[in-house]
Amino acid sequence: MKQVLLSHLQFLYGDAQAREVYPHLEEIIARYKESLYTPEENESGKYFGQQDTVLITYGDMVQAPGERPLDTLSEFLSDTISDSINTVHILPFFPYSSDDGFSIIDYRQVDPRLGDWMDIEAFTASFRLMFDAVVNHVSSQSDWFQGFLEGEDPYNEYFIVVSEDAGLTQVFRPRARPLLSEMQTADGAKLVWTTFSSDQIDLNFANPDVLLAVIDTLLFYVQYGADFIRLDAIAYIWKELDTTCIHLPQTHRIIQLMRSVLDIVAPHVILITETNVPHEDNIVYFGDGYNEAQMVYNFSLPPLTLHAFHQGNAEVLSEWAATLTLPSPGVSFFNFLASHDGIGLTPARGLLADEDVQEIAKRVETLGGYVSYRSSPDGSESPYELNISYIDALGEPGVEESDELVARRFLAAQAIMLSLRGVPGIYFHSLFGSRSWHQGVQESGHKRRINRQKLERYDLDAALGDRSSLRAQVFFPYAEMLRQRAAEPAFHPTGEQEIIQVHPSLFALWRYARSVDQQLLCLHNVANETVHASISLKQYQNPEAEFVDLLSGREFTASDGRLTLEIPPYGVHWLRPCNNHTDTA
Repeated sequence: MKQVLLSHLQFLYGDAQAREVYPHLEEIIARYKESLYTPEENESGKYFGQQDTVLITYGDMVQAPGERPLDTLSEFLSDTISDSINTVHILPFFPYSSDDGFSIIDYRQVDPRLGDWMDIEAFTASFRLMFDAVVNHVSSQSDWFQGFLEGEDPYNEYFIVVSEDAGLTQVFRPRARPLLSEMQTADGAKLVWTTFSSDQIDLNFANPDVLLAVIDTLLFYVQYGADFIRLDAIAYIWKELDTTCIHLPQTHRIIQLMRSVLDIVAPHVILITETNVPHEDNIVYFGDGYNEAQMVYNFSLPPLTLHAFHQGNAEVLSEWAATLTLPSPGVSFFNFLASHDGIGLTPARGLLADEDVQEIAKRVETLGGYVSYRSSPDGSESPYELNISYIDALGEPGVEESDELVARRFLAAQAIMLSLRGVPGIYFHSLFGSRSWHQGVQESGHKRRINRQKLERYDLDAALGDRSSLRAQVFFPYAEMLRQRAAEPAFHPTGEQEIIQVHPSLFALWRYARSVDQQLLCLHNVANETVHASISLKQYQNPEAEFVDLLSGREFTASDGRLTLEIPPYGVHWLRPCNNHTDTA
């Protein structure tokens, strides 16, 4: 393994410097391995199962008077979802200065407004945990950057100082903000690299001391219970003048080094890359299937699903889903529809026509949402992100709709996400049926705040106790879908799937477990009208089979080698052949 680690360092820093750096890396590994490594965790195929579902939440999403938010959240989630969701992604819970946690002041402290490390560890009694590694940048208020401003060693080489005309014209810009920010230092004014904002200062990974500090931090997170580590904005971490500074070879090599270190110290830990980019650029973060991230965010799924429901037509979504392949059984897509951020449109480029993307943006604005833009190298701006709750983004402009219809349509969209091969990621506000929070945008001036409302536990409990409320009409059927999904081997994240063409308004697929006698037929109607479907069973070993719907309990009987049924508006059927069930997980 020494040669593997050394080869990564040599690629990044050259042979001479790599050999100087390697002993320091070896010391970090040895320090953590003694307490973290257990041989049984290195079993092949242990990473994923159909029972794995991740809830994405802020540490203070649920609040109660006089209680630490992390305590309140832990207790609430244990009471409501511990039988349907097994993993919690707590969004950055460290001290921060902006961007709702993504401008971190101290990587190794829990924000005292939320609680402490004991509160984080308490979650592990009921859930696996995902931590954020926000390592592209740090807060301008961090000790690291304050040391840089004062010219202190080693921090004077921790950040990237450039001149305004230093070969930056090709740099890919994710947001319509300046790339460089002027900072007053002990040595005078300097322009520092700030990809996302002037409060988020990019780290200089060309300095190996930065890389070592970050690797040490990742292992520190594992020590405190991280089973998954989300690499935030990882596509941008290596900068090289006169390039796009995104997806550079050095970036992939850094991820490979992180993976190699974790395989040595804590092989159960899963790396997940957050790269909000077109699909073909996104999936390269799997590497060869064994050497980079075990999971990548399936960023094209949210806009393509939204397009399907807007059009009442799932053909584009189905065509794209049919192309989804995995390079090895040890990796998986991280499927999601909503998150703490908005709905990214860049991943739809090349899959939807530009006019379709523009139409989605216009419709979202009509529905009360917002559109964020990014700058292109030619100075033009294009839609980058939709800021709206996903339940509202699915709406019909100008139409007053019942809560029952809103919930049914929303659950149909979520069922598509749950049926696809991969590990589902569910944002807190999706699971609990939250609408757009316009007050948050008005108070903060930040569009993304529309999807980040913090809730009082008393109000949330009361809404769930009222079965006629929208929250209850979303949560309870959603939780039941998750329980049914977890019990079905055919939903294994690395099992097979076959997208089938049945009707333009249906997203239809077969899911297969690793043994062919465990399979499901999943049908989802994306239109507000009944669909008459006739499905050939010629590839199924018993074309006269009876099927039971996991969600409703209804039974359907095939005849003459075909299954014929009516699917109501926004209806969902997960159909299991009655002679085809196993209780083996």
